[in-house]
Amino acid sequence: MEISEVRIKLMNDPHERLLAFCSITFDVSFVIRDLKIIQGAKGAFVAMPSRKLMDRCPKCHMKNHLRSMYCNQCGVRLDENRAAKDDSGRARLYADIAHPINSECRELIQQEVIKAYQEEKISAQKDGYICRYDDFGEEDFARLSPNAEEFDSAPPVETQATESTQIRKNNQTFRIDSGTQSQESIQPHHSAADQSESEKISANENETRSRGDGFGSGIV
Repeated sequence: MEISEVRIKLMNDPHERLLAFCSITFDVSFVIRDLKIIQGAKGAFVAMPSRKLMDRCPKCHMKNHLRSMYCNQCGVRLDENRAAKDDSGRARLYADIAHPINSECRELIQQEVIKAYQEEKISAQKDGYICRYDDFGEEDFARLSPNAEEFDSAPPVETQATESTQIRKNNQTFRIDSGTQSQESIQPHHSAADQSESEKISANENETRSRGDGFGSGIV
């Protein structure tokens, strides 16, 4: 078995332990994707593609990740320390999807991938560098729908400074100018004592309508 190709996708954050993703091709026939190059305490190493380990809720039988504190379905409290431990005492939270079954194959993959990673870092510094790793467009920006573009390009609605609103309160008509916040009485003033009972009820109804039906209307 020979590794015929290795493709590298470098990560841009120097503070993260994840250095790169990579894919390897065996005998120009079989590809394994999403291997990770991770910075460890003793240097960079290759991690195989993996999936999260899960178990079922004893109450509703819904699957949850082993670190879940609550069931995603019924909300019952789960023991977050229920994951099995490996030989070094660490919780086993992931399982490799594809991996070598002997040390010779693992060492071969480690050497070829790290070598390709070092070469990719040098190539990335050159003008016109293009990454050959196929991420199926997952890093591309989505296109906006035509409706969204029309909405964003619509000119903003401007409010005239001289715009005014008329309201009626206690059998009086007032004009409120947006620019000056002035109030002007259009009809002569009548005291509440001069109003009949029906006029008082009509005035109260008009006052309620003038407040509008928006949030907070009717709160005194």
